Amino acid sequence: MYEWSETDLMVRDTVRGFIDKEIKPISDRLESGELPPFDVLRKLYETFGLADMARTALERALAKEAGEPVPEDDSGQGGYGGGGSSMSVILNSELAKVSLGLVASMGVSVGLTVGTIRSRGTLAQKKRWLPELVTFEKVGAWAITEPDSGSDAFGGMKSTVRRDGEDYILTGQKTFITNGPYADTVVVFAKLDEGDKSVDPRDRKVLTFVLDSGMEGFAQSKPMKKMGMNSSPTGELFFDSVRLTPDRLLGESEEVAKSSGKDSAKDSFVAERVGIASLGLGIIEECHGLCIEYAKARTLWGNPIGSFQLIQLKLAEMEIARINVQNMVFSAIERMNDGHRITLSEASAMKLYASRAATEVAMEAVQLFGGNGYMSEYKVEQLARDAKSLMIYAGSNEIQVTHIAKGLLA
Repeated sequence: MYEWSETDLMVRDTVRGFIDKEIKPISDRLESGELPPFDVLRKLYETFGLADMARTALERALAKEAGEPVPEDDSGQGGYGGGGSSMSVILNSELAKVSLGLVASMGVSVGLTVGTIRSRGTLAQKKRWLPELVTFEKVGAWAITEPDSGSDAFGGMKSTVRRDGEDYILTGQKTFITNGPYADTVVVFAKLDEGDKSVDPRDRKVLTFVLDSGMEGFAQSKPMKKMGMNSSPTGELFFDSVRLTPDRLLGESEEVAKSSGKDSAKDSFVAERVGIASLGLGIIEECHGLCIEYAKARTLWGNPIGSFQLIQLKLAEMEIARINVQNMVFSAIERMNDGHRITLSEASAMKLYASRAATEVAMEAVQLFGGNGYMSEYKVEQLARDAKSLMIYAGSNEIQVTHIAKGLLA
């Protein structure tokens, strides 16, 4: 794959039309945090039939797992594609151009949260939580990060569960949780405390539970103030002796869960990091386009600034970054559609390069716009703040280096 198909371009134009009509008029309210993103995302799902496709795909998957007759799929598609489908890449990159936070909120809810329950839950658990999550009727959150364990997510994890009869008691705190303030359903990772002090806390089992908002002892903070991605609410979660029945343990078995908690998270990391590349592509494309227009229109000493060699150098380097990241994204789409499994090392490499390229392009866009670029009235100011988050989000770029090296040395 080296370019978008005609169908892809039709989808892209339709997405752009939706963005122009439904998102741009409210973008200031979204970016100020005044307006949570969920209603406009639900409208997106409704407009493009994503909810119906997701519902049909889920019904077919659950029927197949239960050994029941599989309902016919009359949608013409198997549902909203994962991070490797061209439709999802187009949707994510186009949304990133106007409001990166929308993609984060959508991806965490229907991607990370749904994906973890779908891959690790029992049939009963899937039937219980997935129908309203896949259609975006309910908002999901995925909680692993803690105040003292960002990149060291598993080793430094301090949230614990202890057995109390057949139930579990959850205690701890999570932070930087996308959708956290408003989530209806939350996937939570915690260490099992069996009371054996001879076991290093870093080596304890990691279990995964599903919580619902409003449970006794479970508190969700107000949205935190951030540098960028402000259309995506981020918050803290607090667990004060929350009682969890065994049916909330994904897999409903500690033996299943102990081998799946970390694996589940790592699978999610791969999908998330591959997705970062499509977000970086969107930001690069938008910055590049805005800079080309500005270089033609802005004059200095009677000449358009695009006639100056240093401005041309900036535009050329932006184009190189655009081509490189687009090729990475196209390669990932083709490989995943062919059934190739992208490793954590490969996903980390994509995330590292794309996020770095997007940030460099966005900062150069601010520089090219000069004083105007530093003003919030000009889009490049927001794009620069959003781009920087990609170097931190889904694991800091520093930790990506470690994952890449481990893959090479394994």
